[in-house]
Amino acid sequence: MRDSGNLFSRRKFIKTASAAAPLILSPSLRISASHLTRSGNPNVGPANLVIIGGGLGGCAAALAAVRNHLRVIMTEETDWIGGQLTQQAVSLPDENHWCETVGGTLSYLNLRQRARDFYVRNFPLTQKAKANRYLNPGNCWVSRIGCEPRVWLSVLHEMLAPFLSDGRLQILLRHKPLDADIDGDRVKSVRLLNLDSGNNVVLSATYFADATEMGDLLPITGTEYVIGAESQKDTGEPHARSVAARDDLQSFTQCFAMDYLPEEDHTIGRPSNYSFWRDAMTRTLSGEFHLLSFDDPDSRKIGFTLDGRNDFWTYRRIADCKNFSPGFYRSDVTIVNWPQNDFALGPICDVTREICDKNLAQSRSLSLSLLYWLQTTAPRPDGGAGWRGLRLRPDITGTKDGLAKYPYIREGRRIRAEYTVVEQDVSLSWRIRELGLKGEQARAKVFSDSIGIGSYPMDIHSSTDGDILKLGNTLPFQIPLGALITARVENLLPACKNAGVTHLTNGCYRVHPVEWNIGEAAGILAAFCVANRKVPRQVRNQPRVLAAFQTLLRDNGVRLEWPKDILHSTGEAATTLKELRSDHFLMKH
Repeated sequence: MRDSGNLFSRRKFIKTASAAAPLILSPSLRISASHLTRSGNPNVGPANLVIIGGGLGGCAAALAAVRNHLRVIMTEETDWIGGQLTQQAVSLPDENHWCETVGGTLSYLNLRQRARDFYVRNFPLTQKAKANRYLNPGNCWVSRIGCEPRVWLSVLHEMLAPFLSDGRLQILLRHKPLDADIDGDRVKSVRLLNLDSGNNVVLSATYFADATEMGDLLPITGTEYVIGAESQKDTGEPHARSVAARDDLQSFTQCFAMDYLPEEDHTIGRPSNYSFWRDAMTRTLSGEFHLLSFDDPDSRKIGFTLDGRNDFWTYRRIADCKNFSPGFYRSDVTIVNWPQNDFALGPICDVTREICDKNLAQSRSLSLSLLYWLQTTAPRPDGGAGWRGLRLRPDITGTKDGLAKYPYIREGRRIRAEYTVVEQDVSLSWRIRELGLKGEQARAKVFSDSIGIGSYPMDIHSSTDGDILKLGNTLPFQIPLGALITARVENLLPACKNAGVTHLTNGCYRVHPVEWNIGEAAGILAAFCVANRKVPRQVRNQPRVLAAFQTLLRDNGVRLEWPKDILHSTGEAATTLKELRSDHFLMKH
């Protein structure tokens, strides 16, 4: 595999990022004062771009926009930026095989390398670990890099620090959007609640980006959106439902961190509704099993032993003691984000406050019940029951109870877009069988308006309408600009999992590097539009302007197409030709 530096022109990117090279279409593309809009708070603003939501996509959008001369305000509901990597404790990125080289934007690869460098600079690594170019601090097997959430948080702050210092970026933590002022097809301002002071702040800008985990800005601004599972009539997808189900969303998960001290007892108090979860049943393609168990054949293959190489303990491990000086960690540390604590009894998006609070409380109860079951009841290989030395790590998650600050959200609202990515665009099975392509010719749909790349199976977790865990094989795909352009609103951009995808394709477009790519492209698009006095719709539909914008993306280190030797790869979802030709496209996970 060729090194990413040769493919991306690393020196050119660093020069662009540090020197903030001018944009490329207009004779003079510096942002003038006339483009700046001041908020209703004298201590905030002015801004060209307001980003609501400080998750991965929001951080990428902010970084891209300030690199390209915009003044940006980013808000975040919690007290940690970073979304999946930090506040949600999914700190082991769900990625593709090529994320060490060409499988993400250069800034995303830089984010990952900075995390490794942070460990080298600040942690007592062994000499072997220090010398490992591809250091995986947790030696997990779900990802090529697993780190503590606070490390990712530190790295993101480090990347944004220069722009906070020079005033191009402001971050408002603990701010939640309430409503918006709309003028026709444009958003004029968004009003937010300071969750600490109870005060309101009104933010105005030329462009707004929705980087919230569930697309919170869409209903507030009256932007047309889709939620839940579409029907076959809606999308033409062969594996869509026969009837649309608005409440059919992927399960969400209340992750937590734990370690293991075998000589100690850290058993938590029995959760009040533990008996409900202990007796609850779940259904997979193999049959029906207790939710709190390893009875499913897939779970039995993995198991939980605390000393196996490929078990649930090492699955999402973020600290492997063997990488550090003896005694630095008392135990390995792992993140629990398993099928057993996926909450599928009801959604928390587009429901009443009462239903949302009830389902959030139930999801937290499920995760604590799983821990209690592991501590007291889970069968051990030696014939005993439970590991009482399992200990919650609230210091890892930055919370009092040890659960993550925010649930891991797999699916929320999605814009009704100029172009919606459907199963037929990325499905390996469909593109081989229906298009009559041989395996070596199969490739995902080519988008002339590409703004990035991704690769991941259509990973559909158990859903709130009773669907079971499924996996659909895909080919390395592109992200079309049309999926970032709303059907009507001119100055609102999706910047995370809320782009123009379906319930099915959300399963492969929701993962860490793709969300970062979408956010980064949104930030660059806002800068390009402000500088050139264009709206996103014009950028996509005017060939000369689109070409100039894509040149800017490449100059910023965004790869728009996969190398030829990867185009036909099935990546992590490799399967047999017999399976591809079967009618059972959505394979068991």
